[in-house]
Amino acid sequence: MNKRAVFHLVSYMTLVIGVAILLCAGISHFYGDEAAVQLCLIESGLIAILVAGAVGWFTRGDINLSRRDGFGIVTFGWLSATLFGSLPYILSGVIPHPVSAMFETMSGFTTTGASVLSDLEAIPKGIHFWRALTHWFGGMGVLVLCVAILPFLGVGGMQIYRAEMPGPSKDRLTPRIATTAKLLWGVYALLTLIEAVLLKSAGGMDWFDSFCHTFGTMATGGFSTRSASVGAYDSAVIDAIITVFMFLAGVNFSLHYYALTGKPQRYFQDPEFRFYSIFLAGATLFITLNIWHAGWGPFTRCFRDSAFTATSIITTTGFCTADFDRWPDASRLLLVVMMFIGGCAGSTGGGMKIVRVFIMFKKMVRELKLFMRPSAVIQMKLGGKPVEQEIISHIAAFFAIFMLIFAVGSFIMTFFTQDIITASTSVIATLGNIGPGLNAVGATQNYAGIPPAGQAFLTFFMLLGRLELYTVLILFLPSFWKK
Repeated sequence: MNKRAVFHLVSYMTLVIGVAILLCAGISHFYGDEAAVQLCLIESGLIAILVAGAVGWFTRGDINLSRRDGFGIVTFGWLSATLFGSLPYILSGVIPHPVSAMFETMSGFTTTGASVLSDLEAIPKGIHFWRALTHWFGGMGVLVLCVAILPFLGVGGMQIYRAEMPGPSKDRLTPRIATTAKLLWGVYALLTLIEAVLLKSAGGMDWFDSFCHTFGTMATGGFSTRSASVGAYDSAVIDAIITVFMFLAGVNFSLHYYALTGKPQRYFQDPEFRFYSIFLAGATLFITLNIWHAGWGPFTRCFRDSAFTATSIITTTGFCTADFDRWPDASRLLLVVMMFIGGCAGSTGGGMKIVRVFIMFKKMVRELKLFMRPSAVIQMKLGGKPVEQEIISHIAAFFAIFMLIFAVGSFIMTFFTQDIITASTSVIATLGNIGPGLNAVGATQNYAGIPPAGQAFLTFFMLLGRLELYTVLILFLPSFWKK
């Protein structure tokens, strides 16, 4: 690994973080936070900028990145963002414990939405905005943003793009990766603006809450400014707007780009989108009927809560309007299954990704057919196109590693939690970047009850899930560090 080039580019990511924190200091001043809070944000931003400048100066030189360097930049870049991003929490005293502060920050950047905070209404506006902004940066990827705004990264931009963007394949909208990054961030910003305006004009939120919740929606993060999450507003209009945009955030952003350029048919030509839409519709209907039959409330209210919760979970957003931990076991189990599945590849959602689940399902069917007819030649296709055996093997390995990490993680978390359900769902909720789990980490709970050692463990799981395992795990191979 070219350590000099890696840490030089990490310094640019740290610089972006520092400037963003200073922006939050301006928001803090605008909304009249205490002077001490404003000063903490200014100090945090300046520390990040000064460190970024020093590292950038001492590591300057020609940039020539390999695929291995791309993995190093992304992993160390996210660790750097978490380290410096936790300073506002620590210096302001909102989260004084460093491990808990890094847990909250990693949860923001990885768009997990797991939190250690309880009384959200008492938190200063500047801290709230930083908390929401970590979501928005992390959704599309801070380093992908750097690729978009720093032209000279075009040399190694593809290495960064491949390591940070989610999914088994990386769509390039144009031959130049920097242009692709700009287009994706442009679509992301446009949808963000539209949702914020709708929440303000139609939903009745103020501008601050509308942008904070929009950042959480489009990034599929789930941080709210209210302790009761979106349910605090008890508004059908707000629920509907956020549900629609959570759904859009769970879709491959390349499809949104094609739709905006006059090719909306690409949505329905994409097999992953069709599977995503049909599965979500079926899950919503099942949960609606299940909780309605259990006496949760009127059918319309059951449908509203089911549609919101099912969309929130499969897109790994984590916003809540109802305490789904009290729902019947059948609905709770389905929600856990959806935590594993996640959103579409190329979306801001977490989880294993629908395209992987879809391909594994087709592989299972193919193996059953081959068991009956061993000599048959059956080619797997997706959207009418053959799927390469290398991709199938890669996805099968990803599944095996994901499930192994989930099993080992659940076992370890039993030492930090009171029951197996809390342990296992805390792991999938962080590994899948969902946020809420069940029982002690359920919809109306948080992660404050987990000791710092357990929080540190789950913080690592958030990074593993957001960077889709391989990017982080290969750093533990001795061969990675050899020239």
